[in-house]
Amino acid sequence: MRLNPTQTLEQIASMIDARYSGDPAFPITGINEIHKVEKGDLTFVDHPKYYAKALSSKATTIIINKEVDCPEGKALIFSDDPFRDYVYLTKQFRPFEPSAELISSSAYIGEGTTIQPGVFIGNHVKIGKNCLIHANVSIYDHSVIGDNVIIHSGTVIGADAFYFKRRPEYWDKMHSCGRAIVEDNVEIGACCTIDKGVSGDTIIGKGTKLDNHIQIGHDTVIGQNCLFAAHVGVAGCVNVEDDVILWGQVGVQKDLTIGKGAIILGQSGIAKSIPGGKTYFGSPVQEAKDKMRELAMLKKLPDLMKLI
Repeated sequence: MRLNPTQTLEQIASMIDARYSGDPAFPITGINEIHKVEKGDLTFVDHPKYYAKALSSKATTIIINKEVDCPEGKALIFSDDPFRDYVYLTKQFRPFEPSAELISSSAYIGEGTTIQPGVFIGNHVKIGKNCLIHANVSIYDHSVIGDNVIIHSGTVIGADAFYFKRRPEYWDKMHSCGRAIVEDNVEIGACCTIDKGVSGDTIIGKGTKLDNHIQIGHDTVIGQNCLFAAHVGVAGCVNVEDDVILWGQVGVQKDLTIGKGAIILGQSGIAKSIPGGKTYFGSPVQEAKDKMRELAMLKKLPDLMKLI
């Protein structure tokens, strides 16, 4: 999430009543969760496993719960609960805005776009030219829809990220302040859900086609001209490169990359990054030709056992 206007280290630290290390005028231009940080961003870290990753990341301001030396070119904010303070800040800079109308007066809708009855379009949404939005679609605040996009009934664009921190007695919700972006010439089937980024963007690339009942998790980036069949589920922070095909009921775990042109056969499970240009099957996936050979051998196992 970009900050407009830019904030200073002193301003941000004062909002959460925290000590800091660095120039009081040090600029903070954005707020981002660690997977999406850029230079100028503020992020947080609250677990020793991730201290090094956060301190060496592109983020230039880090909220941290440990006394450490400030890396060169960065600033630190010291907190007893970085998650709490990070969530507080995101809520200040992108608070929830209630809607009092089906189509917000702050939304922009391009020429030639058709909006069917019952569609909800939230605050600050941008929809391009010549789109067709079918009945009962919900497009949450700050979402961006390109030109020539078709979205079928019951689909939700920009719902909150599924992101919670375990507390001793409850699950603490991360406030989602990112966006969902659907680029030009995309078609999205009925009853799909495209979650917004935690603080960055979830992106569906140009020309990609999604069947019905598909889930795309927060901060995932789908490339151009991909094809996803029904009941595909993609977790958060996944990078799907161009021309990828996921057939029905494929499941994709978080934080991985699917290479350009990969084809994943139905009911497969992807647990780690895979190269492009190959066809895969199974759970966890392996090259389809190897998996089919393995299954053929398993069918022969009862006969082989009789020979023992």
